[in-house]
Amino acid sequence: QVQLVESGGGLVQPGGSLRLSCAASRSSVSGYDMGWYRQAPGKQRELVATITSGGSTNYPDSVKGRFTISRDNPKNLLSLQLNSLKPEDTAVYYCNAGFVYSNGYRPIYWGQGTQVTVSS
Repeated sequence: QVQLVESGGGLVQPGGSLRLSCAASRSSVSGYDMGWYRQAPGKQRELVATITSGGSTNYPDSVKGRFTISRDNPKNLLSLQLNSLKPEDTAVYYCNAGFVYSNGYRPIYWGQGTQVTVSS
């Protein structure tokens, strides 16, 4: 069983940056692929970044070039750097651990989420 706890969300102006962190406990996540989802009010949950256990990353076009996912396995830590933020990035961001298959990423464990609000 893996427990995930996100932190680092908050209110930021358009064009600003935030760094989200996700601390894993109870078990090592070094063997898992990991990712970040987000969900805005009234919208479907969206996968915004994945990183495999080997360090390969993937992003949708909506965030490519602005978001960067990284992991520190010895510290059991996952991060998401958000740059050039836009109001449409406003959402609750969720950390998760799972596996990447040929047909996509399948999360198993979820954090409780952290709110990111982009507004002037």
